[in-house]
Amino acid sequence: MAIKVQMPKLSDTMEEGKILKWLKKEGDKVEQGEVIAEVESDKADMELEAFDSGTLLKVVVPEGKGAGVGQVIAIIGDEGENVDDLLKENGEEKKEDKKKEKDEPKAEAEEKKDEKEEPEEKKEKHDEEPRKETLREDGVIKASPLARRMADEHGIDLKKLDGSGPEGRIVKRDIEAIMEKGVAVEEKPSVAAAEPVAETIELTGMRKAIARRMVESKSTVPHFYLTVEIDMSGVVDMRKKINEMQSENKVSFTDIMIKMAAQALLKHPKVNSYWAEDSIKRRGEINIGLAVALDDGLITPVVRNCDKKGIIQISKESKNFADRARNRKLQPEEYEGGSITISNLGMYDIEEFSAIINPPESAILATGAIVEKPVVRDGQIVVGKTMHVTMSCDHRVVDGAVGAEFLRDFKRMMEYPILTLL
Repeated sequence: MAIKVQMPKLSDTMEEGKILKWLKKEGDKVEQGEVIAEVESDKADMELEAFDSGTLLKVVVPEGKGAGVGQVIAIIGDEGENVDDLLKENGEEKKEDKKKEKDEPKAEAEEKKDEKEEPEEKKEKHDEEPRKETLREDGVIKASPLARRMADEHGIDLKKLDGSGPEGRIVKRDIEAIMEKGVAVEEKPSVAAAEPVAETIELTGMRKAIARRMVESKSTVPHFYLTVEIDMSGVVDMRKKINEMQSENKVSFTDIMIKMAAQALLKHPKVNSYWAEDSIKRRGEINIGLAVALDDGLITPVVRNCDKKGIIQISKESKNFADRARNRKLQPEEYEGGSITISNLGMYDIEEFSAIINPPESAILATGAIVEKPVVRDGQIVVGKTMHVTMSCDHRVVDGAVGAEFLRDFKRMMEYPILTLL
């Protein structure tokens, strides 16, 4: 019996996937659990396994094309089996997507409705009688969508027009009439004319997901921000000594910040929580996300149980995650379930910035460059090394005082690393 192979949901944010490569062609035998295709999700390139054995009878979505989650991408069944009925069903599912191509645009249909509703004898009186008031009681001009669009395209002020449609509504013919009379109207320049487009870049699944998630985060998550300046002299010396003692795995400042953030979360479990609509969930692990920049976006692999690992182990894992993230080889469980995320732009000479929270996490730390500047120590002005850290918090979960206490302890641990041993 022929079965449909549907685009699977390969991440919690995935809505669409793209077929990178079919490893099987039509007519090939397929075993259950065998990899039949490579799929690009919004986070990584994944292998698609067959859930049943049989013959690959039909490839519905070719290489390079995308498909929504749940959409049929292929059909597997017995050799020689007719799949016309399944393809027809798949076609029925797509009817809604093609509706706009077959149906008349709503605006045009509405125009025709306006003209049909108005009696012919009433049209003849338009030139003899004053037009009806074109303003509604709330002051909004009565005009059809098509008329509004035409007026906007040609720079026509609707307030200066009388409507010939039902109840004084401005319709298409009113705009055409004003244009035919040669009224002094200056057409708006098109975007292309004002600013030539050098290139149109097609959106990848990752870029679409980033756009959707960031809009969702800023629209639904009430952000507030806390900033501190940290004396990094102690961490700079500590990192130098660690890397002098072992050269196999160089430790970065981000690795140290991951460890310190984990230790601070141990003291402030309220920050290690997330909003769940009808409740607040507190995580049972301390997992730190690391923002990794990619050519077409970014991804946040998660280093797990950071409170139980040393800095060198964290460094090894973070480098491995970063390398595989850039090659789009991460598995879903490796970039989900973070407590908070650290986003470091110090290597780009950015001194201070605010980051957008990565839902469902409740906080993100934005860290800048380490800058040499005059500081006061023991009443003396000396050259210090400082770094700004801005914490973005979800106010539904993290109150101001809670976030401030967490950031205060993070600052202390960074300035006095020995505190992590106490």
